[in-house]
Amino acid sequence: MAANTSPESPLPVGEVSRLIGSWIDRLGAIWVEGQITQLSRRPGAGVVFLTLRDPSYDISISVTCYRQVFEAVADVVSEGARVVVHAKPEWYAPRGQLSLRAAEIKPVGVGELLARLEQLKKSLAAEGLFARERKKPLPFLPQLIGLVCGRASAAERDVLENARHRWPAVRFEVRNVPVQGVHAVPQVVQAVQELDAHDEVDVIIVARGGGSVEDLLPFSDEQVVRTVAACRTPVVSAIGHEPDNPLLDHVADLRASTPTDAAKKVVPDVGEEFERVRGLRDRARRCVEGLLAREERGLAHALARPSIEDPHRMIDERADHVASLTDRSRRTLGHLLDRADSELTHTHARVVALSPAATLKRGYAVLQTADGPVVRAPGQVGAGELLRARVAEGEFTVRVDESDA
Repeated sequence: MAANTSPESPLPVGEVSRLIGSWIDRLGAIWVEGQITQLSRRPGAGVVFLTLRDPSYDISISVTCYRQVFEAVADVVSEGARVVVHAKPEWYAPRGQLSLRAAEIKPVGVGELLARLEQLKKSLAAEGLFARERKKPLPFLPQLIGLVCGRASAAERDVLENARHRWPAVRFEVRNVPVQGVHAVPQVVQAVQELDAHDEVDVIIVARGGGSVEDLLPFSDEQVVRTVAACRTPVVSAIGHEPDNPLLDHVADLRASTPTDAAKKVVPDVGEEFERVRGLRDRARRCVEGLLAREERGLAHALARPSIEDPHRMIDERADHVASLTDRSRRTLGHLLDRADSELTHTHARVVALSPAATLKRGYAVLQTADGPVVRAPGQVGAGELLRARVAEGEFTVRVDESDA
């Protein structure tokens, strides 16, 4: 229960420490898992001191145990080993220090570690962190490569030398971190996050030159896996341990079998690219030459056609035909005109022969009254009436005799 305090009635430090101790005592004995980072076995001392650290976080706690407790596992437990401790939390009131009093220590075996990793793998896979559709493609030619590896390690040398041998202009942004032990996880996470935030880094390689299952545990840590899954930059896993794949291999965008293999997969070979460009250039040249040859053959075939080789030939042939038709038309028209002229002459002769003028020329005359009508019968005129007589050479006036009327 919370203590009732105020500025006027504060608790003494000793009382606070006592209360904390009483609260901690209520926790009872617990099982704790961690990695031994410091181990102190003073000769003649009946107590062994060690520090138990959480490899995923920067958290550690002191552990004490009687010598006989530690001696039971001394042959298989050393600094860096993962252990499970059955201990009771203790509060050392004079110094205000929390520690664990271990009653039993058990090393975590490889089989148990692999079983836990398999369970974690299934859990992360169920979240979709290993899904193929999440994989990001690597750039064809990265300008700046981020490299996370151990300091002065063979993995660093293999990646740098092979990459620069393949493409001398490639640049690296290297982050040297511990690749095993208790400090590996937080520093690997920090290095990956820094490189992912770097605007010029095109791809990140996490490399290590193999090792035992225990040595590779940092690369199966859940925090490392989630950090890589959250990266916007493509990540290549190059741990170099074929029998067992750390979980980093599954979440990375590309897995390389070794650091050397990572360099080959990330950086193209300048010689191979020159050969590929040369091959493509030759192929393009052959395609263009084939196209030109085909078009030349088509052009030659077109030029060999009579209509192109002698374009006036068709006109000349048509000109003769047109001239023949013109002559035929002219002859036909001439015949028609001659026949029409003959018919016109005959018609004219008939008209002339039948015309009143011809009749008058034969001595006939036409009588007309003063009003103009032609006299056709004697009853149309009266005695003494003046008539006009029209003959071939002209006309004159006549008077009707009374005896004729």
